[in-house]
Amino acid sequence: MSRQVRRRRRPGRTAAAVLLALFCLTMTPWVVVQFGSQGRVLNVAEAPDDSVGVVLGAAVWSGGVPSPFLQGRLDQATTLWEQGKLSTVIVSGNSEPYYSEPAAMKDTLIAQGVPAEVIIEDPAGYDTYDTCVRAKEVYGYDQVVLISQYYHLPRAVTTCRLVGVDAIAVGDASVRDNSRTWWYGELREIPAAWKMLLDVAVRRQPELGRADPVTGEIEPN
Repeated sequence: MSRQVRRRRRPGRTAAAVLLALFCLTMTPWVVVQFGSQGRVLNVAEAPDDSVGVVLGAAVWSGGVPSPFLQGRLDQATTLWEQGKLSTVIVSGNSEPYYSEPAAMKDTLIAQGVPAEVIIEDPAGYDTYDTCVRAKEVYGYDQVVLISQYYHLPRAVTTCRLVGVDAIAVGDASVRDNSRTWWYGELREIPAAWKMLLDVAVRRQPELGRADPVTGEIEPN
């Protein structure tokens, strides 16, 4: 092999090595959440009885109608309740003056047979990190069962564990056929894992307050 050919190959090998290093760096947080949740994403039958469930929020459509992804999570929570797996259900999501994911979630669960008195509205679960921190710091729970779509659960479980909440999870796959949105959610987990690790590293403080033990409503400190 001539020296000229070897010189041509060296830049190519260097570029390939740089690209491989960048790929590994990009995927490191995703790998962390996979390991952090290993063995903790269960099916309904494997979930422990009398647990505290946390339904993670998603979009609500006009008229308070849950989006298909949110409805899938609520259906799974209802199934867990019916089988005696949950004694309390926290519905956590975004709440604004004219938009409330927790209110719509609670109304739907009640319509599906879950008693109102076991449902706690968390109106400041603006993202997964906020929900996990508030589950412990506001509502006083350090063991929970998280309920969301399967692709979301590794990050959700790892987030809770990193902030001191012993979490397992039960997933929903009923909307997997909505392939475009599902796969967008899968891809979104890569940058979301970066954000989560940064939040944990800097100990970002979410909105906190004192929770009414009956209604779950937040009163200012």
